Amino acid sequence: MQSNRATEKKQKGLLGLLFLAPSLLGVCIFVLLPFADVVRRSFLDAMGNQFTGSRNYKNVLQNEAFRLAAGNTVKFMLVCIPVLLLLSLVCALLINQRKVYQEFFKTTFLFPMAIPVASVVLLWRLFLDQNGFFNEAIKFFGLSTVNWMNSDKAFGVLVFTYLWKNTGYDMILWLAGLAAIPKERYEAASVDGAGKWQCFRYVTLPGLRSSVFVIGILSLVNCFKVFREAYLIAGDYPHESIYMMQHLFNNWFVSLDIQKMTAASVMMALVMILIMSMVWYRNERSREWEEG
Repeated sequence: MQSNRATEKKQKGLLGLLFLAPSLLGVCIFVLLPFADVVRRSFLDAMGNQFTGSRNYKNVLQNEAFRLAAGNTVKFMLVCIPVLLLLSLVCALLINQRKVYQEFFKTTFLFPMAIPVASVVLLWRLFLDQNGFFNEAIKFFGLSTVNWMNSDKAFGVLVFTYLWKNTGYDMILWLAGLAAIPKERYEAASVDGAGKWQCFRYVTLPGLRSSVFVIGILSLVNCFKVFREAYLIAGDYPHESIYMMQHLFNNWFVSLDIQKMTAASVMMALVMILIMSMVWYRNERSREWEEG
């Protein structure tokens, strides 16, 4: 009896691998093999003929532009991701409680994602240019104008752009997580005398634990897409407060600094894998602790 079950389980496993084989093959050909080549090139010179050891990595770490771009990128992620997760969760909770006009609010919050990047850039220029709407309004009240994109204010503009464009997307993901929580849990908590805060703390938050990991990773990925707005607004060399890793890679690509690009790419990939592994490990440990 046990041998039959083991055979059946093995057959199901092989069938699952068979269905996954095309996707796995595509990932190997278009992702893993190119990345392996990048790792190989990170230990070679620009022409790819001579082994240089760790010299490329040392040059990258000593590069001032790399330290500036890495610091700004880390700062941007540390500011934007927590604010985005909290803001989108609050919006999701408020909309989830409203049954009337719920679809209207969903569409409204998702609308920024449907706007092309070029249109967003044109909109920001109309508002943030030296003679734009904001500065004209400031002049009306007798105050001095602000150079929004060529001062420290540029970082705040980029943060606002990221939040404005991604809040609706994360809100929809939170709403999907809220819909997956069984209503019986709230009913049982209400019977036990739990109020709204107790229901949120002991029912909603634990029910959203798996959603936090997915939404956090997607928000992290979207952080790197904000480069398009910064690039189109301020060009190759924007104000140093918004000089991100994407600007650095673009400039290295133009100058064909292959050895620097490959070394920096490998370091970034390792850091990303480490962050995702830590978040996943903590999420699994918290789930095991709750279930145990």
